[in-house]
Amino acid sequence: MTKSPAFTENALKILKARYFLKNEKGDFLDKSPADLFKRVAAYIASAEPTAGDRAKWEERFYDVMMARDFLPNSPTLTGAGRDMCLSACFVLPIEDSMESIFDTVKNAALVHKEGGGTGFDFSLLRPKGSFVRKTQGVASGPVSFLKVIDAATEAVKQGGTRRGANIGILRVDHPDIEEFISMKKDGKTLGNFNISVAITDEFMDAVKKNGTFPVFNPYLRKRTGRKKARGILKMIVDCAWAVGDPGLIFIDRINAHNPTLPLGPIRATNPCGEQPLHEYESCNLGSINLVNFHSAGKADDFDWERFSDVISGAVRFLDDVIDVNRYPLPQIEHMTKANRRIGLGVMGWADLLIRRGLKYDSQEALRFAEKLIAFMREKADAESRNLGAAKGSFPNIERSVYRGTERRNATVL
Repeated sequence: MTKSPAFTENALKILKARYFLKNEKGDFLDKSPADLFKRVAAYIASAEPTAGDRAKWEERFYDVMMARDFLPNSPTLTGAGRDMCLSACFVLPIEDSMESIFDTVKNAALVHKEGGGTGFDFSLLRPKGSFVRKTQGVASGPVSFLKVIDAATEAVKQGGTRRGANIGILRVDHPDIEEFISMKKDGKTLGNFNISVAITDEFMDAVKKNGTFPVFNPYLRKRTGRKKARGILKMIVDCAWAVGDPGLIFIDRINAHNPTLPLGPIRATNPCGEQPLHEYESCNLGSINLVNFHSAGKADDFDWERFSDVISGAVRFLDDVIDVNRYPLPQIEHMTKANRRIGLGVMGWADLLIRRGLKYDSQEALRFAEKLIAFMREKADAESRNLGAAKGSFPNIERSVYRGTERRNATVL
């Protein structure tokens, strides 16, 4: 391994442990960060249509990664050129049958093996104690099947680099919501799961009015009672304070802004909640390192021109990943290529504020955050429109809010 002076000793240790390519004997084929980023840049740029384009974008992709202005999610760094999946984020469906549940267990294992994380909505499963006509027994409920997937996850080590990550989601109006909210309070249960309650507008309205909200039984397909909203919210708050779970996902708000709602509602996100996804959809993420654009003397002490250039290149990089990717399931490949969602984000915000001498919670910091992300949204959308004109729009565009326009990606941030 050749040590680069631009990388700290700790950074090099992490790269060596997690990202450098090895042969069958365990010898490193990537011997430096430059080798790693050259491998990734060449593989991602192979999606470009001409030799000239491939050479141009390989150089640009390499430069932004080597400078650490932009980095993709871990599976892209580990899997590029290895015939592996490069996406980090997946959502898989679970229907109310034993066949569907254990198909999902198998499919989740295949995703984890490739280094991805999975989101699941368990809200369609019948509540605990429900009659099962075929066996003449009673159902064990959604929580029991979260534990099944958690156990399977424990047995599968992701891509040889990290263990599986999941998020389990249950609607607040499911009859088993109390058991779901409190199941991690012992600090031991579901070590491979984050959990979040899918919060509805109806529930929040009941919280504001100190009223009740309806409970919906997915098996009977009808409302079967009412619960006190503030009592459920207090239980959520108490458990989240104790162990950090559950979180909240405002599912009605997500679908109010879902650009592909005609395809059906989104019911879950990836494990850390950055990306709401349809069932069988995947997304590859990447982050721009904001502190690298601090530039004393420029407007706002920030290099807006270079930031704009990196945003455009990062959007193109993440879009190219979709085409060179290897997908764990044909359903995932179909859905991903139909919507071409990408997830461009940021890192280094706290470091940037330190450089600027701003308190994290100050009004000045909040105003700058709004300006910066609005700029990023504008430039990322513009690049997606440019790519749509040059390479074609995402296939489901006529079933989206972007109908009648040109745009490469249903989501960019």
